[in-house]
Amino acid sequence: MEGPKTQKDGAMTENAPEQQIYELLKKERCTLTTAESATGGMIASTLVNVPGISEFFQEGYVTYSDAAKVKMIHVNPDTIAAYGVVSSETAADMARGAAKTAGTDAALSVTGVAGPDGGTKECPVGLVFLGCHLRGRTVTERHLFSGDRMQVRTQAARAALLLLEQMLLTGGAYADHCREES
Repeated sequence: MEGPKTQKDGAMTENAPEQQIYELLKKERCTLTTAESATGGMIASTLVNVPGISEFFQEGYVTYSDAAKVKMIHVNPDTIAAYGVVSSETAADMARGAAKTAGTDAALSVTGVAGPDGGTKECPVGLVFLGCHLRGRTVTERHLFSGDRMQVRTQAARAALLLLEQMLLTGGAYADHCREES
């Protein structure tokens, strides 16, 4: 996410992803929460750039540790043990758990390795899984981003917003065409 697109007077342009999401949430009368690990609240911070978003964006969770994921949004510890914290399964559990905990129609989740340390051959720096839950349907995406820590986090936050936008545009049918990207 390059940050909100602004005009010289500081006003947000209509094509900023968060503005589009606001319009879709409003149209669908849909509430939203976030569950962020690698992005550390960046998605929530971007969403609150939009005046009036509080009508739909209920709350956000920064669940940086495994324990926080389990305690705050009820990720199944067996999921983390079986698949790892950086996995499609954990991203899906995070999105479903956040929506259920917050009582919202939709939830976005992010888990990954932002770097510069912490990567392995199986789970390299830049590997990020996104989850989006919308009214009973959950989709995940796998991405392998490049760049420094901030670039990975920024790309992950932007991709998450685009995933939410696709789910809202299709009424959740996007989940039927789940794909992994890298």
